[in-house]
Amino acid sequence: MTTFSRRQVLGASAAAVGAAAFGVTALAASRETGSGTSGSPAGVPEETRSLDQLYAAAMREGGALVVYAGGDTAGQQNGTEQAFRSRFPGVGLTTVVDYSKYHDVRVDSQIANGAPLPDVVQLQTLHDFPSWKEEGLLLPYKPAGFSALHDGFKDPDGTWLAIAVTAFSFMYDSRSTGTAAPRTPPDLVDARWKGRIASSYPQDDDAVLFLYRQYVHEYGWDWAARLATQNVRFARGTHTPGAAVAAGQKAIGIGGAAPHPGQAATTRWVAGDDIPFLGWGQRAAILAGAEHPEAAKLYLNWLLSTEVQHGAANGWSVRTDVPPADGLRPIWEYPNAHVDHFAQFMADRAEVERWRQTFTLYFGEVQGPPSTGWLGMQPGAPPT
Repeated sequence: MTTFSRRQVLGASAAAVGAAAFGVTALAASRETGSGTSGSPAGVPEETRSLDQLYAAAMREGGALVVYAGGDTAGQQNGTEQAFRSRFPGVGLTTVVDYSKYHDVRVDSQIANGAPLPDVVQLQTLHDFPSWKEEGLLLPYKPAGFSALHDGFKDPDGTWLAIAVTAFSFMYDSRSTGTAAPRTPPDLVDARWKGRIASSYPQDDDAVLFLYRQYVHEYGWDWAARLATQNVRFARGTHTPGAAVAAGQKAIGIGGAAPHPGQAATTRWVAGDDIPFLGWGQRAAILAGAEHPEAAKLYLNWLLSTEVQHGAANGWSVRTDVPPADGLRPIWEYPNAHVDHFAQFMADRAEVERWRQTFTLYFGEVQGPPSTGWLGMQPGAPPT
């Protein structure tokens, strides 16, 4: 039986020539770093240059960088962009934020047509990175601090690594809930919360899907059936539950990211040892055909620096030598965060689809445009 990668399917007729050309370039770049035909390098060394030396190399290269970042709002990476530009003036960072499930096929399509735009991809679609590695499309590279990364947050060959920990659970507004605040997912289906819950669609985002899946594994399909009667306000974008709670529109949010400890004074994000939640390392890689590889290396080294990792938005770092904030344990020490299970789940696309369609039967079809807007095939391209 002959099988085709998504990229091969996207490339057609003359576009296939471009795909083949890029594949040759990608594999050549991998071999230059000591890799074989699968993109696995032989002993790629960890970066020894300082950030200032990398900065100088990026400026000599032209001082530009394009990053495709998974996210929910156009301005979600503004803080990172501003911090990077302040630290490295003159390096023009363009970050394009979109749902990871759109970015990955966008990158495949661009590669199939021989014209990939991003230098760096950082996405929630964890399954893409081993596939891209196998096709020789990622540049093997180990930034400074690579050896300090948690083992589950890096490819041993250096083709991808995790740059940040993201965690999803449910949350509530302590002003609205008072002493009746929900402590576990079964509390969310109490009749008192009917019409007072916001959630991101589990059938629209694989991480929220996994979270809901764990709730069903723990509490049964009756939990989902009862939640379906709660008049939950579903919306696209994992930022929407937290936004609804922070604005006082809803008392409870499901499927949102953890805030930095102390930032949201009345919002309580619920996680612990006795309930399922989700944590993972958001993966990043440099494309083998990147136009600005030195700037890309600077960017990854900066993101993994202890300075940036100590300022992690939710208190967790991907590094083993950077302790979590406010008494937290490393995310990988919480078995109920399912760090490894999520990566396994993402790799089984048939299983993902079964869960997605099943929750659609419970909660209905996804409604509304994506919260990032429709970005087309080549966002971030320089104006012509």
